[in-house]
Amino acid sequence: MQAISDMSELEGLYGEPVRRSIDKVLTRLTPSYQRWIAASRFVILSSVGPEGTDASPRGDDGPVVRILDDRTVLLPDWMGNNRIDSLRNIVRDPRVSLMFMVVGNMNVVRINGRAIVTRDSAVLASFDRRGKQPRTVVAVTVDEVYFQCAKALMRAGIWGGGDDSATVPTAGDFVREVDAVFDGETYDRTYAEYAKPRLW
Repeated sequence: MQAISDMSELEGLYGEPVRRSIDKVLTRLTPSYQRWIAASRFVILSSVGPEGTDASPRGDDGPVVRILDDRTVLLPDWMGNNRIDSLRNIVRDPRVSLMFMVVGNMNVVRINGRAIVTRDSAVLASFDRRGKQPRTVVAVTVDEVYFQCAKALMRAGIWGGGDDSATVPTAGDFVREVDAVFDGETYDRTYAEYAKPRLW
């Protein structure tokens, strides 16, 4: 497979970017962007570090981030698998991107910026949920914010109401591929109940 390695060749294939795609990029969260992000319960956090790139899904049952001001959002790091790939990356390279989705909406809102990982006790306490707090919070400073047009989600029919889950391997199937004695069926059947007290 031949790779394109010359920037002029690449740019020649596509031509000039649509003017609005450049003009829509802002450096702060306007009221409209704040309303949109506040409605998002799901975001993908992308980061980069010495080992490579990472994209991590983050979700909540309300706003997935807290808007601190028009240049800053706070993302609590709730209980997970302790791999901390994204957090390791941020400590070493602050560049991040956030991709927010709202169920049923065909647009995507993106933030590119710089992040820190904090364990500031007041910040952690501000996210308290029935006595549980995140171990850390990712604070993202906005460099760019813009919406992505709806074509990708329209092509995928992502909110079309269909359910493709029966056609793909389960989490238990993935583990069983590397551990032949793992009881994947029990894992899949019981995971939802197992996870409930461990979501926050």
